[in-house]
Amino acid sequence: MTPSPADSPAPSRWQMWPLYAAGFTTAFGAHGIAANLGTETGDLAGSLLYLGLLLALYDGAEVILKPIFGSIADRIGARPVLIGGLVAFAAASAVFVVADAPGWLWLARLGQGAAASAFSPAASALVARLNPKAKQGKAFGSYGSYKSIGYALGPLLGGLIVWVGGLTLLFAVMAVLASAVAVWAACAVPAVPPLPRARQTLVDLGRRLADGTFLRPTAALAAATAALSVGVGFLPVSGAAAGLGPVATGAAVSVLAVCAALVQPGAGRALDAGRIRAGSGIAAGLLITGIGLGCAAVPGVAGVLLAAVGIGVGTGMITPLAFASLARSTPEERMGQTMGAAELGRELGDAGGPLLVAGVAAAATLTAGYAVLAVLVAAVPAVLTRRSHPATTDR
Repeated sequence: MTPSPADSPAPSRWQMWPLYAAGFTTAFGAHGIAANLGTETGDLAGSLLYLGLLLALYDGAEVILKPIFGSIADRIGARPVLIGGLVAFAAASAVFVVADAPGWLWLARLGQGAAASAFSPAASALVARLNPKAKQGKAFGSYGSYKSIGYALGPLLGGLIVWVGGLTLLFAVMAVLASAVAVWAACAVPAVPPLPRARQTLVDLGRRLADGTFLRPTAALAAATAALSVGVGFLPVSGAAAGLGPVATGAAVSVLAVCAALVQPGAGRALDAGRIRAGSGIAAGLLITGIGLGCAAVPGVAGVLLAAVGIGVGTGMITPLAFASLARSTPEERMGQTMGAAELGRELGDAGGPLLVAGVAAAATLTAGYAVLAVLVAAVPAVLTRRSHPATTDR
């Protein structure tokens, strides 16, 4: 029988780096391409509806498929799902490179989203299963840090690549990147066989996902992702209103991503060392994130920068603590299913945050939109504490 992470030594960096690279790939692929789809000619450049639907393909595939692929990873093993997803991502990217026609862009983007739905939760499950529970905070902190780097570099490097060779070159780069990470993972990531699982009914699944040990960290991840998406999408609008140019507003968004990348490893190490507890750390991160969103309502450059730092630091605290909390409270044989469901929560936050702020902004002002989301994010710990038994908060 395969030893559990609690009894196994921590994996080497060589074994973990392909998982971090997979996290970077999904983040870079999501933001690098999405930020540059509007450069395509024809209807894509001229129709916001066309562009919006094309953007929704990737996220829509992830919302539907991540829980499914998470369960498949539990059934057949996370490593083959990771490698297969990366290969599929490379193949989907190559479709547009070969066809080089706007119509094929739909199929390529849908394929990328479906493939990311496979390798993203599989990578999270492997991070959890390969590391002892006492080291999972640091492992998820490093994993999240590399994803944040992908989010930060995606629009910048993606734009540079498109400037050099168009959207076709960007898809070619993504195909090469995913292929390289797939080969690296096949060579370095150890096999983690699936564990025997007791039969689970839909009622059992619903009861487990409604438990506080799952609901609290997943809700926190959804709130953090909502704030992150709003920061990336709307801080440039606030920056432009304050008189900042595109370069300066882009730099502000980069500050957000860099803060998140820098904070996550430290937060994970603090959890492992017992300097902070998961529940209290997540609550502090949500409060900081809410304050950051509130700062976005402050007019001028100072408000934009304070918001970027606050959102980055707050979400950087939440992400590794929430994932480590999920990993520690989940039976190993259900790790993929849990990570897939948690990723679904993140995707809902990714879509819901900008929709909420945009709706409030349309009815009132963007400042009001920031304020509403800030209150909701900061209130998450109090709401969940009333609904769940507090004794399990820091498990």
